Amino acid sequence: MRRLIAFFALLCAFAVHAQSPTLTDDVLGHLAKHPQVRAEFTQSRDNPALAAPQISHGDLLFVIGHGMVWHTRDPFEDTLVFTSGDTSRLNAQGKLERVRDGNRGVSQVSGMLQSLLAGKSDDAARQFTISAEGTPGHWTLHFVPRQSRVAKVLAGITLKGDDFLQSIEVNLASGERTLIVFANTRDAGSLTLVEAKVLGIP
Repeated sequence: MRRLIAFFALLCAFAVHAQSPTLTDDVLGHLAKHPQVRAEFTQSRDNPALAAPQISHGDLLFVIGHGMVWHTRDPFEDTLVFTSGDTSRLNAQGKLERVRDGNRGVSQVSGMLQSLLAGKSDDAARQFTISAEGTPGHWTLHFVPRQSRVAKVLAGITLKGDDFLQSIEVNLASGERTLIVFANTRDAGSLTLVEAKVLGIP
């Protein structure tokens, strides 16, 4: 489940082709001003089968064109690195260990998002009906699957933000809901040597 939620977090900064192209273009323009972003996150997962939500905290680094470092601090330590077409875990020695246990979907989404960031939004438009509302300073994007087989699993995704993404809400057809709220979102500044290495930045 951790990898699935990390995939949802990858949606934090991408280009879309929505039903409100002017607003979408404005949103994209604002997000594109921040090619390297850091944020803290609180992730809450509500499942009808669970007595209480599962909550985790951590921080992330997203670099357009390179990928994302998703670091969970609580209730466990874990760091996943997403690059185009690949997913790895960063171990305690600072080395990457490729994740191979059925993670093809995450890799495909990672590659798709990198294409979107390059302005190639056709894939997202083919897979989702996308609607936009609000203003460039306070916007909401809704994603509803077009394909029935996807809709059997995923009911929809909602993104909210301003200059940065504020939250991602993922609703599954089963009634499970995951909400990721970002705080202290800012331009990343200088990357550490480890961050640059794992993301393939010279």
